[in-house]
Amino acid sequence: MIDRELEKERQRRLRAAHRAVVKLGTNIVTGDAGEICIERVKPLVRSMARLKSAGRQLVLVSSGAVGLGAGRLGLHRSRLADVVTRQACAAVGQSLLMHAYEQLFREHDIRIAQVLLTEGDFTDWRRYTTLRRTMEKLLKLNVLPIINENDTVSTAELEYLNKGAERVFSDNDALAALVMSKLDSDALVLLTSVDGLLSRGAQDARERAVKTEEAAVISLVEEITPELKAVAGGPASGGRGGMITKLEAAQLAMRAGGVAVIANGHKPDILERIFAGEPLGTTFMSTSRMGGKRRWIAYAAGVRGRLVVNDGARDAIIGGKASLLSSGVVRVEDRFEPQDVVAIMDSEGREFARGIINCASVEAKALIEYGAEAEATRAARFGALHARVLVTRDNIVLLEKR
Repeated sequence: MIDRELEKERQRRLRAAHRAVVKLGTNIVTGDAGEICIERVKPLVRSMARLKSAGRQLVLVSSGAVGLGAGRLGLHRSRLADVVTRQACAAVGQSLLMHAYEQLFREHDIRIAQVLLTEGDFTDWRRYTTLRRTMEKLLKLNVLPIINENDTVSTAELEYLNKGAERVFSDNDALAALVMSKLDSDALVLLTSVDGLLSRGAQDARERAVKTEEAAVISLVEEITPELKAVAGGPASGGRGGMITKLEAAQLAMRAGGVAVIANGHKPDILERIFAGEPLGTTFMSTSRMGGKRRWIAYAAGVRGRLVVNDGARDAIIGGKASLLSSGVVRVEDRFEPQDVVAIMDSEGREFARGIINCASVEAKALIEYGAEAEATRAARFGALHARVLVTRDNIVLLEKR
C-alpha cells in the first residue's frame, strides 16, 4: 500500500518537472529486422513535441545505432560479438538513426542536435563542465539534443557486461543518468519493453510465459537496496542493459535530487501520462541530494589509482571527521597525477570512498616511504598542513555498500 502523501509528492514532482531526460531503449527504437520501428517511435516523438510545447525542456538519449547498422548491413545478431564489428555497425546506424529523428521531429517544427559522447567527456572535469555549457546553450536555443555514445571511437558501451573492467558507463541507461545529473534535471524517464520493476513472483511468472498483472509492478521506490537489486534480472534481448542497469541509473537520479521512472514505451501516450502524474511503471524518488561535484567524484570521474589506508584512517573518513593524511596510508597503487580521482581502500582491499588527490603518485609514495624528509620537502612548497593532506575532507565521497 502506497502512502498517500508519498503518492501526492510523486504526482507533484512529475507534473512540475521542467527539465527531463528521456531514454529510449533498443527494443523501442528498432524492429525485429533491424529497422526503425516507426509505429513505436513516431507516437513518442509526437508526445515529446507536445511536452516541449507545454514548456518543458527535454533531452533524448537514444539507443539503436548498432541495431540499425546491423540491419542495413544484413548482419545477424550472432555476428555482433566482436567490438570492431559493432563499431562498424554503429558508424552506419548512427546516421540512419539521426536521419529518422530529423524527419520525425521536423513534422513538429522541432530542431534537433546530435551529441555523441565518450567516457572522457565525463571523467575529465574540464570536459564535464564544457558539456554542461554546450547542453545549456542548446536548450536555451530551444533545440532538442539527441545523445548517444560515440560507439565508433569508444569501446566502453560496446563491450558486453561482466568483463571485470570498471567503467563510468557501459550502457545508455547509465549515460542518460549521468546527463540527467550533469544538467540538474528534474526527471529521468527510461522507456523499455516491460511495465517497470516487477516483483520476484511476477518475474517468475513472466519467465514461464504466464500473463502478469500490472499490480505486480513495484510502483514506488524510496531506496534502492541490495535486496531490490537482487530482484532485477539480466540484460534484455537486443540490448546491452537490463533492469539492473536501470536501477543503477535510477539511483544516480535519486542522488541528484530528481525523480526516475521506468515504464513501458509500448503503451499509448506513455510520456504525457507519466508527466501528468499517472501511476505508471516504477517511480524512484528520494528526498536526499548529493552536490554536483560530489556526484562527479562518485559516479562520473574515472578512478586513476588506489590508496590503501589503515583502520584508523578508515574510521575517521567514514565518520566524516577528517581529511586523508599521509600517515593514514599504507600503500599507493597505480599512477596518478594531482587532481585525479583515486579509490580509497580499506586494509582488506574493499573500496569504501573516492576522492580528489592533491599530489601525484610519486609524491604520495615518497611521503609514505620517507616520512618526515619528504614531508619537509613538500611543506617548503605548499605549507606544513598541505604537506600531510593527500585528500581533503571536502573532496572525499563515501560509497554506498554494494
